[in-house]
Amino acid sequence: MHVMIIGAVGMLGKKLASVIAKTRQCNGQSVTRLTLVDIAVAETPENPAFPIESLAFDLSHTDTAPLLTKRRPDIIFHLAAIVSGEAENDFEKGYAINLDGTRHLFEAIRRERDRNGNAADYRPRVVFTSSIAVFGGPYPDTISDTFFRTPQTSYGTQKAIGELLLEDYTRRGFMDGVGLRLPTICIRPGLPNKAASGFFSSILREPLVGQPATLPVEDTVRHWHASPRAAVRFLLHAGTMDSSRLGHRRTLNMPGLSATVAEQVEALRTVAGNDAIALIRREPNPDIAAIIAAWPQDFTADRATDLGFRAERSFEDIIAVHIEDELGATSA
Repeated sequence: MHVMIIGAVGMLGKKLASVIAKTRQCNGQSVTRLTLVDIAVAETPENPAFPIESLAFDLSHTDTAPLLTKRRPDIIFHLAAIVSGEAENDFEKGYAINLDGTRHLFEAIRRERDRNGNAADYRPRVVFTSSIAVFGGPYPDTISDTFFRTPQTSYGTQKAIGELLLEDYTRRGFMDGVGLRLPTICIRPGLPNKAASGFFSSILREPLVGQPATLPVEDTVRHWHASPRAAVRFLLHAGTMDSSRLGHRRTLNMPGLSATVAEQVEALRTVAGNDAIALIRREPNPDIAAIIAAWPQDFTADRATDLGFRAERSFEDIIAVHIEDELGATSA
């Protein structure tokens, strides 16, 4: 089986590629070839057990996607996107990458099917990472998969259109699409990025290694989270699941954990003590607060759970995953 990861330099792309390269599987199915794609060349493991190709392409360019689909991967993980804050600040860039790049890919898949005159010749599984930002208020207490999509940011709008395209191209038989509305991934490793939600990770990540962090919103802010480890499991499961069980609703709310900032902080206190808490500096940022206020706070993920997707049940668990995976230790 040939797997392609578009957005392979990003945090989730790197982790997904590492798991596939190490296990030589995608959720139990054997992988014989892996192609990594991003705007820069992704690092590849030394002495891999199967061919791994790393390509530098910009998916927003119209000629890129056909070069990828002619390789005919069996599974395409479409992770390429710019994050929420950057998409809001740079309108043209957000639409070029998050929307146009997605449309170029889906259209290239459709045209690749027709290239040899055989409509049944190519129909890959496409796993598209969407976002809870597709929803807009006013919100009920919890959001289901069927809650209407009325995004209140450019990023959410771009992801919502991507979901609709995924459903239509799947309905027409051009591909086998599965959309995942990811929770905010926490704790993200590495340096802070331009995501409006980045502080949810930084208020835990930095204090865990003795560094200060800035908190731009009130402690009462509630949000929906899952760890990077859980997100990679979501992707792998979506790559090989029985998609016929999705029917025409191809995008799922992923499981996660609804928690307030105060609950995050208390989990950090439990794991790392008061010295870590003292490193959190409260510096209100109205722009970030406004973006976060437009996002829903709690979800039902019954469909995804019934289909075998799983996430953490407490923030102590999320912190423990970060310590084990990124800091080389355990919280115990």
